[in-house]
Amino acid sequence: MVSTGRTAPGVGPLGPLFAVLVTGPSMAPTLRHGDALLVRRGGRAVRAGELVVATFRSRPELLVVKRAVRPLDDGWWVRGDNELVTDDSRRYGVADVLGRVLVRYWPRPRWFGYRPV
Repeated sequence: MVSTGRTAPGVGPLGPLFAVLVTGPSMAPTLRHGDALLVRRGGRAVRAGELVVATFRSRPELLVVKRAVRPLDDGWWVRGDNELVTDDSRRYGVADVLGRVLVRYWPRPRWFGYRPV
């Protein structure tokens, strides 16, 4: 799951960019609880394998960061990287993508051993 300063992301003071804070273990080991991400709304189309911020059609109030797996029913099937946590499309079904994760900006990545998201 993620949290933002807004309940429904729209074009705000940062234009198509917005920030989210990762909460919970569903994306470990790629992302951890407390990681801060910069997300881009719009732009090029989402590709399978990318990290996205989305809402599930069955739980529109739940904002999540997941990995896009495949397009499905004009939305996306999304999964967390942690196989032990099933708060993804396996439980909630098709998701609507709000934006693509561009970068993790906190904690700052180290120059050596840095793995981009």
